[in-house]
Formats: sequence, C-alpha cells, structure tokens
Amino acid sequence: MSAWSARRFWTTASAVPVEGGFTVQLDGRPVRTPLKSPLVLPTLALAEAVAFEWQAQEGTVKPETMPFTRMANSAVDKVKPQFVAVADMLAEYGGSDLLCYRAEGPAELVARQAEEWDPLLDWASAELGAALRTTTGVMPVTQPESSLAALRSLVHGFGAFQLAAFHDLVAITGSLVLAMAVTRGRIDVAEAWRLSRIDEDWQIALWGEDEEAAEVAARKRADLVQADRFFTLCG
Repeated sequence: MSAWSARRFWTTASAVPVEGGFTVQLDGRPVRTPLKSPLVLPTLALAEAVAFEWQAQEGTVKPETMPFTRMANSAVDKVKPQFVAVADMLAEYGGSDLLCYRAEGPAELVARQAEEWDPLLDWASAELGAALRTTTGVMPVTQPESSLAALRSLVHGFGAFQLAAFHDLVAITGSLVLAMAVTRGRIDVAEAWRLSRIDEDWQIALWGEDEEAAEVAARKRADLVQADRFFTLCG
C-alpha cells in the first residue's frame, strides 16, 4: 500500500539532518517519495514544513492537504531526473510572456496594461539582461535571442527544488518575467497574481464574475502562494 492511501501509523513526524540535506522521519522511519526514492530536502526549514504536514494528518493520509510534500516529491521524482528538459520548457515562456501580448482595445485597457506591465519589462531588461518586445493581439513576436539566452541561463541556475516551485510560479501567471520578479523580491506574490489577472479583472468589471471561474481562480491563487513559500523555504 502506498503512503498516499495509508492510515496514520506514526506518533511523531520530525525533520532530521542526513547526508546531502535533511529528511522527514515518522517515528524514526524516513519518508520516501511515491517512486520510493529518499526524500532529501535542501534546507531544514523546508524539511520542517513537510514534517508539519505529516504531523497534521489524522486517520487516512490526504495528499491534497500536503502541498509541500507533493511538490518535494515532484522535485525528486520528476524534476531531478529530467532537469534540463524542465528548465528548457520553462525558459521557453520567455518567448511568449504574458506581459508582451497587449490588447488592441479598448484604450483604457491598453493604457492599464502599459502602466502596470511596462515597469516589469524595463526591470527585466535592466536587471536580467532580457529586453523583450511587445505586440498587440495574438500574432507572435520574435524575441531577441540574447534575451532568451539570458533567461534560459537564469532558469538553469535554479536547483531542482526551486525549479519545482518556479514551474508553478510561471505556469499559473503565464509569465517568466513575473515569476523571476517574485523570486528576486522585485514584487511579492500577491502583486504577481494581480498583474497576471489584468485582462480577467477587466472582463469581470464589465460583465461580472462567473462562480465556477472564481473557484478556479481561487485555487490557482492558493497554489501560487504555496509555490512562492516553497521556493522561499528552499533557501
């Protein structure tokens, strides 16, 4: 029976040092990933967060209440074995970054996008060495290869655990620039969420909010916050 379907059998979940980092032990037994790999975490803070999730379980283990454990498992079982492929996939967002694709109208929305997004593109150019071009509508714009190479190098500079969290920061916002800005302290995760939702919020202001869409958005926002905290705990 896998850990995910097991009932709680332990009294104490604790974070302990091991070779290469830290792990979580359940009454002295080390936790393993779904693929049975050792769960070796890069920092004590992250190990303590994972241990807290295990300690909080009652009865049957519920993975939906253990976001840090699930992301750590993903880092070990999925990201590490194919690190280059994952990093390359995320770096490709630089070629289609949300902040580069602007509305053709109305004028108020066009102005809002420019006011809110241009400072982040200016920052990416100055601080990341990645000047990106903007366009209107859905027609693709070709980005400078030097900018894409700079972004690719930065993404490849993350560790596997950081990259697991960075994946969600990028995928949920649709923006490599916003994700980089969060990880470097240029903006916080709440601001990244707001900036990624300018188009959606504009439509909501005009037509109202669909209940189902609001529920989906709330889940995505929660996932974004968790990814930001996980990245921070990686040290």
